[in-house]
Amino acid sequence: MAQVLEFKLPDLGEGLTEAEIVRWLVKVGDVVAVDQPVVEVETAKAMVEVPCPYGGVVTARFGEEGTELPVGAPLLTVAVGAPAAEPEGSGNVLVGYGTQAPAARRRRVRAGTAGVNGQAQRPKAASAAPRARVTAPATAPAPAPASTSAPVSAPASATAEGPVPVISPLVRKLARDNGVDLRQLSGSGPDGLILRADVENALRAGTAKTGTAEAPVVQAAPAAAPRAEAGVRVPLKGVRGAVADKLSRSRREIPDATCWVDADATELMRARTAMNAAGGPKISLLALLARICTAALARFPELNSSVDTEAREIVRLDHVHLGFAAQTERGLVVPVVRDAHARDAESLTAEFARLTEAARAGTLTPGELTGGTFTLNNYGVFGVDGSTPIINHPEAAMLGVGRIVPKPWVHEGELAVRQVVQLSLTFDHRVCDGGTAGGFLRYVADCVEQPAVLLRTL
Repeated sequence: MAQVLEFKLPDLGEGLTEAEIVRWLVKVGDVVAVDQPVVEVETAKAMVEVPCPYGGVVTARFGEEGTELPVGAPLLTVAVGAPAAEPEGSGNVLVGYGTQAPAARRRRVRAGTAGVNGQAQRPKAASAAPRARVTAPATAPAPAPASTSAPVSAPASATAEGPVPVISPLVRKLARDNGVDLRQLSGSGPDGLILRADVENALRAGTAKTGTAEAPVVQAAPAAAPRAEAGVRVPLKGVRGAVADKLSRSRREIPDATCWVDADATELMRARTAMNAAGGPKISLLALLARICTAALARFPELNSSVDTEAREIVRLDHVHLGFAAQTERGLVVPVVRDAHARDAESLTAEFARLTEAARAGTLTPGELTGGTFTLNNYGVFGVDGSTPIINHPEAAMLGVGRIVPKPWVHEGELAVRQVVQLSLTFDHRVCDGGTAGGFLRYVADCVEQPAVLLRTL
């Protein structure tokens, strides 16, 4: 007789609390091996293939493609062959599972269900038992089970004491603000999980009968009528939601300021052409700008820092992990080049190319998207000259680079057409004053105009 084990969405690290199912890699009835990827999910950081720590036959999947699940929610169940023996542990570790075999007896029995030998069995979301459990009057006890091998409903009074399965705190807040009793709703998610749509449908209905099993009981505040606004609603989730949260926090916490300068990039462009003509791997313009940034940060370390608000301290960092903005089909992401200060132009070019390709393919790991200490933002690729970007919290500064275009310029006392670029520096005014920020930006501009200045730091 097979033992059915439940595999839940593991903690994917980096403080991530939820993920969206992008693509199922297995279907019900498939045989899976230990550590075989079973589903591809998208977090706020990256696309991740999740391996299953059990080997056996897939008996159920929870959630359709496009469904967003919180960490700890069921993903699938697997029937393994030997019920008496502990299943082998997984060697493929994600945070929260792997290596150690789980004991089914430690799983809590969900309220309202019972199984063979007292172990929990998951009722199907479409079965009548969960619905009767949620909507039955408190005075009506559940009928006695006909067999100990089938799940049965518990009295509503017992259910009322347990937790209500809600997909996220935002849904719980929506219900609380509008006076909706979550205990009286039947969730449409996996295993009766209450979704935002369930609460909104209850608010729109507004005519549910109270105290009967014919309809969920909704106690809506009279003044809280749902808004019927025209237009398309786009949920802030995944990468877009993570960007929104981070930028909002940056604006709230960081008193930023911006300074900018125009620079003649003609000599930098000529230097790059000469370097690439000499043979070997081609050097990118972004790599040269990154090399200039790391040299400038060595002179002005105040800008390679962060602020510890609780300790009221500025933390100056002894390494440069350089982030760079990359626009992809999934939105804006900021991959991080580790130890950029220790890399030459050729190494920087190769790493920028690798991370950019991974960003476009959606395969960046959470570790490749976090830990930056300074950001280089080349918004010139969008055909614009200038910008006042928002600092990538918790960093202290960001260098912006506009497009390089031919413009009239006074060169050696005469008017000439030169390749001109606008450089901007947005910085946290807590870590330094305008003199330091201006000195950093002026040094960057000098290196752009006269690349030989960099030779002093090589």
